[in-house]
Formats: sequence, structure tokens, C-alpha cells
Amino acid sequence: MTKLGKALIQAAKEARAIARGEMDSRTYRVHIPPEIDVKRLREKLQMTQPEFAARFGFKLATLRDWEQKRSLPVEHARAYLLTIQKEPKAVSRALRPAHRAARKSKQPALVA
Repeated sequence: MTKLGKALIQAAKEARAIARGEMDSRTYRVHIPPEIDVKRLREKLQMTQPEFAARFGFKLATLRDWEQKRSLPVEHARAYLLTIQKEPKAVSRALRPAHRAARKSKQPALVA
């Protein structure tokens, strides 16, 4: 096997270990893409802007600004959007109790 082939196999094994949470987080850096197409993500989930904003805790005006490229999500928001893109149902489940508690206290569950 070539050096490149061995390196690719090793990289794949490391990626799998990172995804499974088996690697020490001090040994790698998380990649957060410089841009995320928020409108495409929302449309892929077949949600309106108000639905997406409410489900994931964004201000509707912020979501509209991102979609119309008037502003861009900052790094932590891009990481959150990437998580939504990869695991939307898990994010929804994780936020469900927070939304119920927020409704009772009239506080926003999450603001981006």
C-alpha cells in the first residue's frame, strides 16, 4: 500500500474515533466552516423562517439577516447550525425541555 493510502486509512480511523467521542479532544481541532447556507439548511428541513427560528431558538430578524446575507453567523452560531444540519432531531429533542421552561418564565430559550 502507498504512503498516501495508509495516511487516508489512518485519517478515516481518527475521524471515526472523533465522531464517536473516543479521542482526546486535546489532540485535534474542530473544523467549523467559514460559511453555512442557512436558507438552504432551513429549506432542507422544510421549515418556514418563523418555524426554524422558534424550533432552534434564533431571533427571527437574525435568521432573516443571515439568509439575506446582511450579516453572517459568528463562529459559535455556525457550530450550532452545523449541529442542526447534521442532527436536527437530536437538537430538537435536547431543546424541548428548555423551550417548555422558557415559555413558563417568558424568557427566550436560546438567543443567537
